[in-house]
This record gives sequence, C-alpha cells and structure tokens, in this order.
Amino acid sequence: MSEQVFSLLSQNVIDGDTGAALNEVNQLIETGVLPQIIMDEHLIPAMEEVGRLFEANEYFVPELLISARAMQESMKILNPLLKNSGVEKIGRIVIGTVQGDFHDIGKNLVASMLEGGGFEVIDLGVDVSPEKFVAAAKEREGTIVAMSALLTTTMPQMKKVIEKLENDGLRTTSKVLVGGAPVTDEFARQIGADGYSDNASAAVTLAKSFV
Repeated sequence: MSEQVFSLLSQNVIDGDTGAALNEVNQLIETGVLPQIIMDEHLIPAMEEVGRLFEANEYFVPELLISARAMQESMKILNPLLKNSGVEKIGRIVIGTVQGDFHDIGKNLVASMLEGGGFEVIDLGVDVSPEKFVAAAKEREGTIVAMSALLTTTMPQMKKVIEKLENDGLRTTSKVLVGGAPVTDEFARQIGADGYSDNASAAVTLAKSFV
C-alpha cells in the first residue's frame, strides 16, 4: 500500500510548523478556497494522522502538543469565517479541568484535537465548578460535557457535575466524557459517565460516536 500523501497545509500541521501552517491557510483563503474545505480536507486529515502516529507510538505528547498548536492557530483564522458562512460544526463540547485542579496541558491538547475533529469547543479553563459546566451545557441541547482531572483529590468533582446535570434535567441530552492521568474506565462507569479516554486521539473518536 502506498504511503498517504498530504497537502502542504496538512503536512505543516503534522510537523507542528505553526508559521508555515498559518501562511498556507492565508494563501488558500486568498485563492478562494472555502474555509470549510480548508478544515475538512486539510486540518482534519492532519489531526487524524497525528492521532494515528500517536497510537502507533511514533508520536508522543510533545509532538501532539506542537501539532495541536499549529492546528489551533489555524482554526483561529478559520473560525470567524466559518461562523459568518453559517457552517455547522459536527457537535458542541464544553471542556474544562474540574474544580480544585489547575492542570491544563492534557485538557488543552484534547480541546485542540476536538476542534481539529470538527467540533465547536467551549473551553472553560481550569478549576471549573459544577455550576459552570452545567450553565455552559444548558446553552444548547445535546452539548457534550468533557471533564479532566489530574489529581485524585479532585476526581470526585466529576461525579458532582454529573449529579448536577441530572438534577437540572440535562443528563438525558448531554453525554459526559472524562479523562486525566488518575481516571480509569472503571471510575468513569462508577460515577455514571458515558465514556472515558486515556488519550486525546481516542477522545475525538469517542466524542464523534456520541453525535
């Protein structure tokens, strides 16, 4: 089987060359390529390849981060254009690190990969209370709630978010995705989450299955 050939923009993102990626995005826009095409045919395939390389142990977290940064900066150019053109994203996700936890590297990586996968991503940041998660989920029916915890002491906050979603009548319409170094699939099931992922690439695949 022949090796897949990527566009210049896709390869820039795969290589984590942010400057070259931004130049290519601007050139494509100037030549009349639609923002949706740039995302669908260049950025998304790039991030899918990054995910494949990670799962094959050819890329590790540092490579993921620099590729995600190149994609994220590219999306900053495209997002206003996509919004103005009325293009619909494949789904909406609110993501954040739970209350009491200030770690954000893993959360930022997952957010970038999700955005590269075609989702509208609302990043709530770190130390996010259950009330903030639920308020963001209320803004649109069907919003996926993604939570990260890097401390065992903050993991119980995930259950509190799920309980508040239930109390506010949102649990039937909002899927819940959890992750983070101390989080396990067993813990996710115990607290009633819909899914667990131990890496950013798998999180995108799981989120896509929800929509």
